[in-house]
Amino acid sequence: MTSVVAAFRRRVADAPDTVAVCAGDDRLSYAELDRWARQVTHQLTDGAGALPGDRIAVCLDRSPELIAALLGVLGAGAAFVPIGLTDPAQRVAEVFADSGVRAVLCEPDDADRFAPYGVPVLHVAAARPAPDAAAPPETYTVRPDDLAYLMYTSGSTGRPKAVMVEHRNITNLVTEPNYVDLGPDDRILQLAPVAFDAATFEIWGALLNGARLVLAPPQQVPAEELGALLHGEGITVLWLTAALFHRQIDVDVKAFAGLRAVLAGGDVLSVPHIDELRAAVPGCAVVNGYGPTETTTFAVCHRIGAHEDLGQSVPIGTPLQNVDIRIVGDDGRPLPDGEAGELWIGGAGVSRGYWQRPDLTEKAFVTAPWDSSAGRFYRSGDLARRRPDGVIEFLGRGDDQFKLRGFRIEPGELESTLAGHPQVRSAAVGVRESHLADRRLVAWVVPAGDALDRRALRSYLRERVPEHMIPAAFVSLAELPITGNGKTDRKALPAPDWTSRSIYV
Repeated sequence: MTSVVAAFRRRVADAPDTVAVCAGDDRLSYAELDRWARQVTHQLTDGAGALPGDRIAVCLDRSPELIAALLGVLGAGAAFVPIGLTDPAQRVAEVFADSGVRAVLCEPDDADRFAPYGVPVLHVAAARPAPDAAAPPETYTVRPDDLAYLMYTSGSTGRPKAVMVEHRNITNLVTEPNYVDLGPDDRILQLAPVAFDAATFEIWGALLNGARLVLAPPQQVPAEELGALLHGEGITVLWLTAALFHRQIDVDVKAFAGLRAVLAGGDVLSVPHIDELRAAVPGCAVVNGYGPTETTTFAVCHRIGAHEDLGQSVPIGTPLQNVDIRIVGDDGRPLPDGEAGELWIGGAGVSRGYWQRPDLTEKAFVTAPWDSSAGRFYRSGDLARRRPDGVIEFLGRGDDQFKLRGFRIEPGELESTLAGHPQVRSAAVGVRESHLADRRLVAWVVPAGDALDRRALRSYLRERVPEHMIPAAFVSLAELPITGNGKTDRKALPAPDWTSRSIYV
């Protein structure tokens, strides 16, 4: 294993004049990006007194400044803490207080926003060197086990918690990956916000493989316009959340023409959508990627064969290189193939744990009880089973389960089953209180055609799931609502009109 900085500088030495970052008309070669990043490092160490192990807040939208900032922070041996441009003040205050930020890198217009926190506020653009400037010397030799970033996720208690990701976690994700081919001829789009761990694959998958990182415009790119962006920039590899992947196929499947590979994940993939993409753009490989933030973007991936019969659901596949996957029973021991249990993730992708939350770290990151030499595992809370061929099938979130009339229901299983019906493009399942004040199972469905035949769906489900898993209501939607991170926004799913017979029949 090596550090992100060392891996990047090897690419600089190999091809200094190759374009590393592209944002509209702005182009940066690998050598130019390296010089800028080194200047940011000195800006932090000399101007802010940053030391190895410090945390540096980064509040920048997709831009060359953002990439120089991330590399500059890492070059100082510090860890970056991404801050969203629209994050509410209370959230920012909590993150600053929790992480102990040493300095902030942001746009000049945002300086007043961070002034109350009493730390140096630095501007990356000011550190951009002249084209003929010499690269400043290295100030610190970054180690593979140094902290690279803190990524805050929602906590079940309402208090955000930060995942501590090390350099070695990142380099294992993108160095000679076994789930997609990456090389200097590739152009990878950064579409995800930097505070979402999909950006980890996008940014470092490009820069640590000598590829070109193409930055999408700062504003959200509508599905109707994504094809023009992909074709205009010659993008070869793209990552989308499942929700955005489905929406793009619904709006313009030909946007994927020219791509060598598209990776999708973060939720259950729809078999009808994948079949439509494979028929329309047969040269584009589709990879289903699975992995919690705690295990650095991906832990398991499935490269879908051009003629693979997926049946009703898409498997999540096999482990990444240097990743150990076990399906574990309630007794804390691995289960044989075919049996369902909790998915535990070990190996090089497992992060250090939660920042200053030893209680949560101890609960979620555990030593294998069956063999202490097997190392640490992250208990995902997800349910899965391994097929005899070694491929893993995702069965849903363990903590998304709910009880209804005494029966335990896993929504992921029902969503996957619904998605196998030819009338269904995508679906979400949950519980809502009815007009009679009782809790009922609801399915929100995006139909493949103009109308939804609820009787046909009920008959289809009755052949495949127990009666207690048949939704009381089917709500037809033009599309599933999506969060800012591109996942299904379950909180925004509309309540059924329980007085309308149309949701039942």
